[in-house]
Amino acid sequence: MSKMESIDKMKEILLAGGEDTDAARTKGAPDAQAVQEILERHGHKASQIIAILQDLQAVRHYLSGPELRIISRELDVPLTRIYAIATFYKAFRLTPRGRHEISLCMGTACHVRGAMRVKDAIERELGVKAGGTTRDGRFTFETVRCLGCCGQAPVMMVDEELSSKLDHLSVGKALEKYK
Repeated sequence: MSKMESIDKMKEILLAGGEDTDAARTKGAPDAQAVQEILERHGHKASQIIAILQDLQAVRHYLSGPELRIISRELDVPLTRIYAIATFYKAFRLTPRGRHEISLCMGTACHVRGAMRVKDAIERELGVKAGGTTRDGRFTFETVRCLGCCGQAPVMMVDEELSSKLDHLSVGKALEKYK
């Protein structure tokens, strides 16, 4: 998610003041018990906000609006401050991620060997642009600068598994076992 998308997401949640639409897509209601356990582990200290957000993301794989509102209320920290932290650090996500995360290398070696055609093929296969998550929540697709496998270019990682020497015709087969 780009910085502008993060800011737009923050505005949407703050201005709406209601439920986060992403929470409705993933398991519904906020996990208040998990939030309380995390807060207790960190002594309900506002000085521990980054660690609290890291722990919450480890549980939900992203930071949902309703859960951030609970943290804001419990720690007496303005919600805008929490969102400022969550959008400042690239490690935090405000939208759900897919069950399988695809990272396609767009570094020089991969680019020269056809990574753009592979990217287009992945987007067609999944029906989602780079940076997005499929509607069914199965895949999140993103491009990265380098995966460090230049001799095997072009390459992509699906979760922790590397697929190498890809071309636009081999994408479907490479993703088949994850569907």
